[in-house]
Amino acid sequence: MRRNLAVFVAVAICIIIAYMLFLVPDYKAFTYVGRAILWGESDFNDHQKFKSREIANGSTIFTFEYELKEDDINYLLEDIHYSYKQNTYTIDDAIQFFTETDTTSFIVIKDDKVIYEKYFNGYHRDSINTSFSMAKSFVSFLIGKAIEDGYINLNDPITDYIPELNDRGFENIQIEHLLMMASGIRYQEGLLLGDDTKTYYSPNLRRLALEETEVINNPGEEFLYNNYNPLLLGIILERATQQTVSDYLHEKLWKQIGMEFPASWSIDSNKHGFEKMESGINASPIDYAKFGRLYLHNGNWDGEQIISSEWVHESTSEAEIHENYYSAYSDWDFVNRDQGYYKFMWWGYSRGDGEYDFFAHGKYGQVIYVSPSNNVIIVRNGITAGEVDWWPEILFELASKLDE
Repeated sequence: MRRNLAVFVAVAICIIIAYMLFLVPDYKAFTYVGRAILWGESDFNDHQKFKSREIANGSTIFTFEYELKEDDINYLLEDIHYSYKQNTYTIDDAIQFFTETDTTSFIVIKDDKVIYEKYFNGYHRDSINTSFSMAKSFVSFLIGKAIEDGYINLNDPITDYIPELNDRGFENIQIEHLLMMASGIRYQEGLLLGDDTKTYYSPNLRRLALEETEVINNPGEEFLYNNYNPLLLGIILERATQQTVSDYLHEKLWKQIGMEFPASWSIDSNKHGFEKMESGINASPIDYAKFGRLYLHNGNWDGEQIISSEWVHESTSEAEIHENYYSAYSDWDFVNRDQGYYKFMWWGYSRGDGEYDFFAHGKYGQVIYVSPSNNVIIVRNGITAGEVDWWPEILFELASKLDE
């Protein structure tokens, strides 16, 4: 039996290799498919697999004030509902819940004071937690800074910076369309040779974004979550600022707001050295919280305007959209029942009367959650999302209870 299984596995591997070498039209696919097979599904330790570019912290470190209220937070959490696979549950025991859901960090900041900071499953304050798609909200910040610095304009056609895309239907796509995930660029999720795999594992992400993208819809018409959009924004940032994206982030954010620990940004490969714009920032949870604090205070950091308040508002507030804008996600509770929206690479919840929460969100439940009306910041990182469908659902409820 074991011999037959071994033969089957060997044959399967040979078939896969033959498929990659002879049937894939583009031989360059071999490398990203090979990475996908070798490394498997993306996971929380991928920052150890990819090469990276360091983002040094500044000489001055900002430290939050502390007024820990662990028992109070545990009590509030134990009355919160969440969903998993169409069933509703309550958190009976907070510490057990965090441990069993593979949570690595949970930080709650109220009125600029840390009231809860705990680490789980072998992680600590200085542990590195990869951002996954939370990185996109940092990209949004960098676009705002590049606009302030006079390098780009929000309504510029992307072909002004990427002329290689001329005469292919990209001329009507503006920088704003990329930020809104409404560029009209084709994107197919799933499958070994799908765009998820390409944009995550390709060793040459610039070439991928420039040569393998295709426009299939008019820009601005429909939301489609699409990793080619942040890749194109990264190319624009590189060309406009004449810096690596990591260096620009260090200069404009990391050293400006007193990040406590050095961070890094994963790159596609040593040879090509392009940041994984869609997913690759690696940092400590307490420094993620500082990014949330900057946006909670409308871009102001203890008297210094790091990013304009207008950009913070424009990036995070709900956009005016037409009725069918989210048609590709028509069965998604987030944009139906929960009054959720997406704006400039931030997610948001409308609270009504002009109030809203917003958050950076990444795979496996990485979240930087900001609730301006409640003056709350919450950071959750995890190895997986655990048996939780949507972590922001929990954080919205917790932020609400903190103001009761």
